[in-house]
Amino acid sequence: MGVHGLTTYVEGNKQFFQDVKLRDSVLIIDGCSLYFRLYFNHSLDQQHGGDYDAFSALLHQFFSALAVCNIQPFVVLDGGMDPSDKKFSTLRARLQSKIKEADCLSHGRHGSVLPYLTRDVFIQVLTQRGVPLVQCPAEADWEIACLAHQWNCPVLTNDSDFFIFDLPGGYLPFRFFNWTNVNGRSPHQWISTRCYTTQLLCRYFRGLNHQLLPLCAVLSGNDYGTPRCAQTLFAMLDLSGLDGTKGGRWPGKPSSTRIEGLLCWLSSFPGPREALGEISRLLGESGRPGDGGGGRKQETTMGQASSRLWTAMQEYCIQTESSLAAWFSGGKIAPGAMATLTAPLPECLGLAAAGGLLSPSVWDVVVMRRVLLYPQVENSKQASCHDCSRAIRQAIYGLLLRRTAQKGADTSDLGRGGQMVVGPGGIALAQESPGQSDRGGTGRGRGERGRGGGGGRVQDHGSQEHKSVAKDGVDGGQGSSGGTALAEGSTAPICVEEYNRQHLNLKRNQVELLPSSQALPLDSLVQAPLPVRRKFLLDILGVNDSALASVSPNLWLAVGATMFWFREASPSPSLPQLQALILGMVHGEVACNNQSGATANQFSIPQLNWASERGVWGRLDRLRVRPGERRGLDIGAAHGYCQWQACLWSASCLNHLLLQPLPQAHMTWLFSGSLVHGLLINLSAGRSTESLLGGGPLSGKLYCTLLDAVRNCSSITPESSGGGAKRNRRRRGGRGRGGGGERETDLSNRFAFLMTDEDFE
Repeated sequence: MGVHGLTTYVEGNKQFFQDVKLRDSVLIIDGCSLYFRLYFNHSLDQQHGGDYDAFSALLHQFFSALAVCNIQPFVVLDGGMDPSDKKFSTLRARLQSKIKEADCLSHGRHGSVLPYLTRDVFIQVLTQRGVPLVQCPAEADWEIACLAHQWNCPVLTNDSDFFIFDLPGGYLPFRFFNWTNVNGRSPHQWISTRCYTTQLLCRYFRGLNHQLLPLCAVLSGNDYGTPRCAQTLFAMLDLSGLDGTKGGRWPGKPSSTRIEGLLCWLSSFPGPREALGEISRLLGESGRPGDGGGGRKQETTMGQASSRLWTAMQEYCIQTESSLAAWFSGGKIAPGAMATLTAPLPECLGLAAAGGLLSPSVWDVVVMRRVLLYPQVENSKQASCHDCSRAIRQAIYGLLLRRTAQKGADTSDLGRGGQMVVGPGGIALAQESPGQSDRGGTGRGRGERGRGGGGGRVQDHGSQEHKSVAKDGVDGGQGSSGGTALAEGSTAPICVEEYNRQHLNLKRNQVELLPSSQALPLDSLVQAPLPVRRKFLLDILGVNDSALASVSPNLWLAVGATMFWFREASPSPSLPQLQALILGMVHGEVACNNQSGATANQFSIPQLNWASERGVWGRLDRLRVRPGERRGLDIGAAHGYCQWQACLWSASCLNHLLLQPLPQAHMTWLFSGSLVHGLLINLSAGRSTESLLGGGPLSGKLYCTLLDAVRNCSSITPESSGGGAKRNRRRRGGRGRGGGGERETDLSNRFAFLMTDEDFE
């Protein structure tokens, strides 16, 4: 959630903390805070699409530091949007802000935008290391607090809400967690940090009752918004001059900040009941506060404004039993919020979601029918990079939502205030509640990504958008077309509301499901044979099995996504862009196979003659774009590689949803932005791939195999490709701007010199 100004105030007062030498301890970690903090605080690349290999190495260093101090981490991740919709305006404002920051970065100015695959790399590294993690259905703060209270252990995060939660084990802000400087000697090493507890804060404010801290948070304003009554109250307090000199209720200590003044004022009350009673009096309300027991009794015995404040305070009430404890002890989803919000998914997918294997957007689609697409550093004058991968997302939406309409279940409208009614043929159809369309849907989510259609040619993937301005101030659009997915007997398409970038503005689009002729029942996925699930995925990507025959299985998904990107991206990728991308994959494969502990034939390069292969790796690695170079960003290349990441991410989500008919891609080794852009600079300057790969026969053969596989995808006919790929190629007259036939002939000629073994042996 976050309380405005609280971090600055509390962290600026040492008396609220005690110094701690942390070792031999359980530690609960806010996963989203961790990967944001690590990425942004260690000067990792943002402008070129992210250096995931460097981020992976940093994560290993962090968890290795915990291990030598015998600190057992348990990581909790945020999930999708809160069905209550209380925070959606905040999330939308953040998304708009990130669009502007991404544009600043593209022009060499300051900004901070998390590269698109960061979260996926984070989860894969934790899984590889065996670090326990869980992904909550929505925001995780409250779940983290309940678990920490039950286990009596500290929490490591960067969220000001934890200055409010009453945690016996304390709160460790990232700012003071010196993990890069491990002290002591084995086996008694430790990490120096500072620990905050509400007891220290309350002691400073003359024994302030810790139950009043939630009221301080609500009055100060958190991410759920400040009630109007709180704003009115502040105005009245300022006008009353409650500073200890005019008969007010300050305890006499001058207030240097708004928060400090509020804490001083609250310290004069024995508890929440008395404070809320005074607020009712100041606001002229006739109601009297209840007995502090909460619930409906409390609300009916106090004034309306005080009742709203009381309800908002309940966000900070901790339960003694956490629903996460059962997950960490046995991998089970216990009754409570976790079980309630994973119920819309089949059991196997609910477990996968809780384990972080499904994107939070899956919950957003099922529960809210809404998705936020997060911005990247691309060309803001072009259409959003996410437009390229829309057909894959349509397949995801079809899997998740058509099951709902067929069964008549209520899962697609949880939190939306919608109703399920029986339509013609006995089919259950979702209907909006009165006034819902005026609100533009419901929901929210936490994180960093987003965009929409923009200048240049917009690929609509089977929907025609009619611009309108919604009452919430976001450009809106609704679509319908011949490829529409309809519930039986209905004329209304089933759509998902996507928030995306259009130029430098946030735009709302209605995106339709994949046509029902290509549907696969979600409830029977477990029983569906692997070849059926694999064919469904490859059809969506427009890839034939034969095109992947020569590729190592661990690269099937990456190569399939690259084929889709190479066919669907607009503007069409150039040959050097594709070459640089594949050289980057080769670099990653060599680096992965050269790691200590890598098993023989773990990936596609046999572990033979590593001295020559390491030479190739070093030669490629030296061509990275280095920080501080004067050369400006190639915005066209950046835009193309953002499209590629969007395609890979969407394909990975679909693969997980289909229970992984293809081996999951190892994101760490597939893309390093500073490397790929550096390679592109050298290739564009005339340097040949032979000179870069010379002396590494295995690397050279891998490069040719991957390049040949992508080249072969250009010969797939529209009838043999699936989903949006087929529709787009019909609409666009073949692959690329030059038309299909001419482009394919040209590529065949230009790739021919790369296809012989003699070049590398």
